[in-house]
Amino acid sequence: MTATTTRPRTGRDDPLRRALALLALSPRTLALSVLLGVLALGSAVALAAVSAWLIARASQMPPVLQLSIATVAVRAFGIGRGVFRYAERLTSHDLALRGMAHLRETLYAQLAAGRTESLVGLRRGDLLARVGADVDAVGDVVVRGLLPAAVAAVLGLGTVLAIGAFLPAAGFSLAVCLVVAGVVAPLLAARAARRSEELAAESRADMTATALTVLDDPGQLTVSGQLAGQLDLLRDADRRLAAATDTGARPAAVSAALGTLAVGGAVVAALVLGIPAVGRGALTPVELAVVVLTPLAAFEATSLLPAAAVQVLRSRLAAARVMALLDSVDDGTTVRAVRPAFPRDTEEAVRPAGDTLAHVPDVTADDGAASAGPHGLVARDLACGWPGRPAVVSGLDLTVRPGRSVAVVGPSGTGKTTVLLTLAGLLPPHDGSLTLDGVPTASLRSEQVARSVVLTAEDAHVFETTVLENLRVANGATTADEARAALRRAGLGAWLDALPEGVQTVLGPDALTVSGGERRRLLLARALVSPAEILLVDEPAEHLDTETADALVRDLLSGSFRGEPTARTAAAESSRGVVVVTHRLTPLDTADEVIVITDGMVRARGTHAELLHRDSGYRDSLWRENQGSAASS
Repeated sequence: MTATTTRPRTGRDDPLRRALALLALSPRTLALSVLLGVLALGSAVALAAVSAWLIARASQMPPVLQLSIATVAVRAFGIGRGVFRYAERLTSHDLALRGMAHLRETLYAQLAAGRTESLVGLRRGDLLARVGADVDAVGDVVVRGLLPAAVAAVLGLGTVLAIGAFLPAAGFSLAVCLVVAGVVAPLLAARAARRSEELAAESRADMTATALTVLDDPGQLTVSGQLAGQLDLLRDADRRLAAATDTGARPAAVSAALGTLAVGGAVVAALVLGIPAVGRGALTPVELAVVVLTPLAAFEATSLLPAAAVQVLRSRLAAARVMALLDSVDDGTTVRAVRPAFPRDTEEAVRPAGDTLAHVPDVTADDGAASAGPHGLVARDLACGWPGRPAVVSGLDLTVRPGRSVAVVGPSGTGKTTVLLTLAGLLPPHDGSLTLDGVPTASLRSEQVARSVVLTAEDAHVFETTVLENLRVANGATTADEARAALRRAGLGAWLDALPEGVQTVLGPDALTVSGGERRRLLLARALVSPAEILLVDEPAEHLDTETADALVRDLLSGSFRGEPTARTAAAESSRGVVVVTHRLTPLDTADEVIVITDGMVRARGTHAELLHRDSGYRDSLWRENQGSAASS
C-alpha cells in the first residue's frame, strides 16, 4: 500500500479543514441545520422541564385552569420535537450529500486534468476507496460531527443559564457535568480511537484493492494458482478491520460510562444543592423538581459527542488521504471549491484518468500558443516509460498530423501501449521531445492536449449506462443520430440494429453483456465522435476474427469507415490523423508509415511495401501471420 503523508493538523494545513472548504457548504443551510437541531433537542429539554413542573404542581391539587397552559405546552413540545428533528435531518443530510457530490466532482475533475504519473503507485482499489468511502467519510463529519457539536454547545449553554436562573449553584454543577460528558469523554474516545481508526482505514483500503483484484479477473487468478492467495489476503484484511473495530469499541464504552456518571452526578448535585435551598426558602418545591429533572434531557445532546469526536478523527484521516491524492495530481492549477464548467444541457461527463479522452471545454486564452509552429503531434528521439521505472522504448521519431496514418507494430510487451500513453500526454516523456502544434506537451495542460489528441485504450472503461451516454464520454454534445453513424462506421451496424432500444439500450457493468470484439468497436465509436484531430488506437483487432480485424485496421488507417457518416463526422474523419498499435501486419498496406519496435528500439520504419522489400524479419512475420490465418480458416 502506498503510504500517505498526513499534513499537520492545525491551521490552514489541517486536511479536514481543506477538505471541508471543497465541500462548499452553504453557510445559510448550515446555520439552519444547527437552528433546527437546537429546536428539536430544545423541545426535549423544555418538555422535561414543563413535565416536571406539571407533575409537581398537580400534586398540590391546584385549580385545573392553572395547569391548562402547561398541558398544552407539553403537547406542543412533544410534537415539536419530532417535527423539528425531521426537518433537521432533511436539511442536514441534503447539505452533506450536496457537499460530498461537490467534493467528488472536484476530485474527478482534478484527476482528469492532473498528472497521471502520480497515480502509478496507487492500486486501483486504493484509488476507488479514496474517491468513494473516503469522500463519504469527509461528508459524514457534517451530520455526525460538526452539527452535533454545535447543537450540544448551544443547547448546553441555554440549559445551564435556565437552571442557573432558578439556582446558580445548580447551574454551575450542571455546567461541570456537561463539560465532563461533552468534552472530557469525547477527547478520551478520540485519543483512544486514533490508532484503531488508522488501522481501520488501512484495512479498508487493502480489502477494497484485494476484492477488486479478485473480481476483475478470477479466471486468470485461478489458472495461475493465485486465487487462493488473494482470498487469504482478503480474509486477513477483514480480520484486521474487525480487530480495529473491536479496539475502537472499548474507548466508546468508557466514554458512554463517563456520560452516564455525568448524568447521575448532575442529578445528585441538584438534589444536594436544591433541598437546602428549599429549606431556606430560596427555591420552591415545584422549582426543585424542575432543577432536578431538567438536566436528564440536557445530556441527550452530549451523549452524541463521543461518537462525533471519533467521526471527526475518522473524517480527518479520510481527508488526509483525499487531499494527498489531490496534491499528488496537482499540475500547478489551483483546486477551487467551484463546479467544473461542463454544460449540463450536453450531459458531458468528467473522464476517468486512463480512459478515452476527448473534448473538454475551452480554457484560457493562452491556448493560442498551441496554434503556432508545425501542425500535428511530433516526437523526436522520444524515450517512453512509466515514472520511476526505466524507459521501455527509446529513440522514437514520429510525426502524425491530420490526414496521416501511422502503424506501430512489434512483439507483445515491447512498450507499444506505453508509447501511446506518452503520445496522449498521460505519461511524461523520459527523454527527447514531444510537441503538439509546435508547443512542448509538457508545457500544456492535460485538457489542452486532450482537445487535440484522443486515445482509445485497450482497457478503457465502458460504463453501466446507455450506449449513447457511453459515446458521450468523448463528446457530450453527441446526438443520437451522430452516435448511430459512429457505431456503423466502427462496424457495429448489425449489432446496433439488434439492440432492443437502439442507442438508448443500457449496457451491463463494464460491457459484460457484449462480446470482446463488440466492446473494442464500441470504444472505437466513442473515439470517432470526438472532435480531436489525432486518434490513437491500441490493438483494435483484439477479439475479432481475422477477416474482420484486418478490415477494421485497414479502415482505421485509410480513414474510410463503413456506413453513412453525418456531415459533421465525415468532415472530422477526412482530416483526422491516426496512430494504430496492432499485432496484425496484413492490413498495413494502407498506412502512410509503419514503425517496427523491438527490444525497446525502433528496428525498422517505412511503408508496408518498403519493409517487405528490405526487411526480412518483417517479411517473415507477415508470412507466419498468413500461414496462421490459412490454418485457422
